[in-house]
Amino acid sequence: MSSDAGMKAKWMLAGLVLLLCGINVLNVVNSYVGRNFMTAIADRKTAEFTQQAIFYIGVFAASTVVAVFARFTEERLALLWREFLTRRAVRLYLSDATYFHLGASGQLTHPDQRIAEDVRAFTTTTLSFIIMIFNSGLTILAFSGVLWSISPLLFGVAVFYAACGSYLTITFGRPLIKLNYDQLDREASFRSGLIEIRESAEAIMVAKGEQQQHARVLQRLDEAIGNFRQIIAVNRNLGFFTTGYNWLIQIIPALIVAPAFIRGDVEFGVITQSAAAFAMLVGAFSLIVTQFQSISNFAAVVTRLSSLIEAFEQSHAPAPPSAIEIVEAERLAFEQLTLLSSDEKPVLKDFSASVDANTRVLITGPHQVAGVALFKAAAGIPTAGSGRITRPSHDSIRFLPQQPYLMPGTLRQTLVAPDRTAEISDDQILHLLQEFNLDIGQTGGLDKDRDWGVVLSLREQQLLALIGIIIAAPRFVFLDRLDTTLEVEEFYNVLRTLSAHSIAYLNCGITGAGENLYDMKLACEQDGQWSWTAVPSGDRTGSLS
Repeated sequence: MSSDAGMKAKWMLAGLVLLLCGINVLNVVNSYVGRNFMTAIADRKTAEFTQQAIFYIGVFAASTVVAVFARFTEERLALLWREFLTRRAVRLYLSDATYFHLGASGQLTHPDQRIAEDVRAFTTTTLSFIIMIFNSGLTILAFSGVLWSISPLLFGVAVFYAACGSYLTITFGRPLIKLNYDQLDREASFRSGLIEIRESAEAIMVAKGEQQQHARVLQRLDEAIGNFRQIIAVNRNLGFFTTGYNWLIQIIPALIVAPAFIRGDVEFGVITQSAAAFAMLVGAFSLIVTQFQSISNFAAVVTRLSSLIEAFEQSHAPAPPSAIEIVEAERLAFEQLTLLSSDEKPVLKDFSASVDANTRVLITGPHQVAGVALFKAAAGIPTAGSGRITRPSHDSIRFLPQQPYLMPGTLRQTLVAPDRTAEISDDQILHLLQEFNLDIGQTGGLDKDRDWGVVLSLREQQLLALIGIIIAAPRFVFLDRLDTTLEVEEFYNVLRTLSAHSIAYLNCGITGAGENLYDMKLACEQDGQWSWTAVPSGDRTGSLS
């Protein structure tokens, strides 16, 4: 934790320990006050009854205040711990493309649910268990002496009864651990199916895929319900035992102490005191019995978080040497680069070229798979092959795929990096929107929150992403088949605008049209063959400055 948060957590923990000690002291005092109160009733002593009643009310009031503050402190401490762990998990998830590697490997299901829900459950339940164990220890220390002073036999019965109850609870409830683990996954799977429908609403409607989605979502629901039925059945069997176990706690002390009262060896109030002390002591020893369902849930959460941490570590562990070496430098070059298809056939063989900052490149030819593979390899997406790619840092080179990613939020948040918001004015953004003929931002302003990937067409998403690139002003931009979506003149206008802003581009195009807007051409042929040729200077327009 940060120094401030860590210090705050230490003070909260210290305060919580003091409050728990206070609760146990008050419980012991309450047992003696209760004994005297009941004895006063049995002896018909009005003055003593009134005095003990006042003490009783005072102890109840103090116990209420201390218990409420203890609960409040526990919840605040759990929240602070959750915030720390969640921030750390999100940072690890988003660093070094961990989110991508986890998705590509398929080694972990629903990492989002584990970060959001499992971390919350882990922090809350862990702290609750720690407090219960600590509190149970204090209760055992406080009430062992009380119960032993009443009846050593009753103390022995309490320990034996709790031990037997814990063993039988574990025996009956063991299947809950795996069932609860599976339930968390099935619930997350069902929820992700509903989210997918929301995010792909337009595509599903166009494809008339409602029936398939209906069957798929209901199948996931059936799996969740079927697993939960098994949980309910185990809980039923466990409930038969734990319910009877808890009922017997109320009568066992009376069965042992009542004969002593009948003989006149103890006062009547000792019966009620022994019942309270027995219940407190057995409850302290019986955490497994009383909390087994929570423990089984907790075990599933811990297992899932362990898998998440292990996946993070594997993602950040030194990866095996890749055949394609990516080197960061102030230039863009390809050296002896060979790219392979999914069936390990070469789509680009021994490609070597250097792209200057003022060079505009057209990547074309009958074998478009090569251009797409080159785009992915240059962007750092794991691609089969060998060779070396030298490229600038992220600030100096951007990649625009056919389906761009637009962060949900305001138009300004989508287009402008957080550290440049003060540099870019509204007029600059509106001018670029007008230049690209995008009718957004004029209504609602630049600060209206929208999910741009849903409300905009693919063409509009591509143009909006291009505006974001122009605002970022990198030295290079790599474009992937935008000419399949944009109209010809619209696409040419994009290239001219990039040139006007001194941004060199590499365009993976479907056709070779508009060659006058390029300086070099990479033609990708069959079997990995290629040619790297200059576009005649007389055919070029709009040269980069």
